[in-house]
This record gives sequence, C-alpha cells and structure tokens, in this order.
Amino acid sequence: MSIGAEIAAHLPFLRRYARALTGSQSTGDAFVQATLEAALADEELADSLREGRVPLYAAFNKVWASAYMEVAENDSGGNGHEAAARDQLKRITPLNRQALLLTTVEDFTPADAAQIMDVSESDVDRLVQEAVAEIQRENTTSVLIIEDEPLISMQLEDLVRSLGHEICGTAATRTQAKEVVAEKTPGLVLADIQLADGSSGLDAVDDILAIDTMPVIFITAYPERLLTGDRPEPTYLITKPFQEDTVRAAISQALFFGSTRPLD
Repeated sequence: MSIGAEIAAHLPFLRRYARALTGSQSTGDAFVQATLEAALADEELADSLREGRVPLYAAFNKVWASAYMEVAENDSGGNGHEAAARDQLKRITPLNRQALLLTTVEDFTPADAAQIMDVSESDVDRLVQEAVAEIQRENTTSVLIIEDEPLISMQLEDLVRSLGHEICGTAATRTQAKEVVAEKTPGLVLADIQLADGSSGLDAVDDILAIDTMPVIFITAYPERLLTGDRPEPTYLITKPFQEDTVRAAISQALFFGSTRPLD
C-alpha cells in the first residue's frame, strides 16, 4: 500500500479526534491539513507514517501542541475577536482530556496513547483517572436524545442520567424532535443520523439550531461518510455500536466547549 493510501485510510478518524479536541470542524480539519503538509515537507516523518495510526496521531499531536505554544507565547494585543480565539485555544490544552479522547473515542491502548502524547504509560493512566474525576464534577444540563432504536435510546437515557444530567426529551423522528424543543430547549443533543420515518437526524438538528445554539453529538454506524473534510460536517461524532466510556468522553468534551456550534 502506498503511503498516500495508508494515510488516507486513517484520515477520517484523525479528523474525528481533531474536531473533538478543538471543539470545531474547521479548526480540527485545519490542524489535520497542517499535519499532512508537515509530512510532505519531511521525508523521515512521511516514512514513519507508513507504520499506521499511532505515528500519524503523534505527528498531529506535535503540530497541535506547537501551535498552542506559539499562541500562548504571543498572547498580547489584538482585537476582541482575536482575544476570544486565543482564549478558546487555551481551553483545548488539558492533557487529561487528550488522554481520555485517545483511549475512548479513538480506542487506543494506554501504551499507544503514551507514544502519541510522548509521555509514560503510567502518566496516561493517571491523566485518564483525572479526566474521569473531572467529569463527575462537571455542571449538569438537559439533554435531548434523537434515536429511533428504543433499546439504544434507553441505554443513552440511563447513561446521561448516570452523569447527573436530566433528559429534556426523546424523539424517534425529526417531527418529534421539533415538538420536544418547542416545549423546552436542551443544553445538549445526542442525535442518530438515520431516523425511524426515513428523516435525517442532521435535518432535525438543523431545525433545533435555527432556534438556539447548543453542542450536538451525532451517532452513526458510518462515521467515514461524515468525516470527509467537506463542510459542514459534525464536530462530535460517535461510532455505532458505541462503548459507554466513549459517550461519556464525548459528552464531557462537548460541554467543555459550551455553546460551540457542532457544524461550522
């Protein structure tokens, strides 16, 4: 397999990680693009990417960390928008959240995550424990679940409640979602892509975001279709079948960025 084909196979999932890490499709995809450009400019780095996902994510992590450090070192002046952008970038830095996303959403082993982050495996274990403890202390919100499979909907309800959040409502179709939001605006939405009556969770979310802005996590069995790098695409994406730890991490990260729009 050529190096281009090798990298292409992993790109959708690197985009998923980058978007969750930065809270933005456009920012996350830009960091992925910067990683690819760095590989093109460095033959040794390009060769290392033949070894699979771990070197690719490690290369991304170096690009991302370097950009953050540059912003932090030059944190002065600028207009209000630029200052807000710098403040937002600062919020993506905690190592414990990186470790949690890598070991849950991206399903890396602690050893692989340690290599990606350039820390020890024991550090990764400690950071994940810290992140889990943070989740337990987070502020709660109301959650709308848009899911047409009853068992999955109930599983998500139980999980959301176990995190201390309340259920704003559940919906199996686009119309039902609109009816729920007409009564109460949620603080977070968990949405399946394909709904019971053939309607789309993407369209249902568009209806909701026309009323107010809140973070949205999409759930799909075909994540590659929504991780192409085109716009707009979801910022937060969970693959079916999902692990509960993955959902917990995604909810925590979405709420970490507050009202950041899920589609740029």
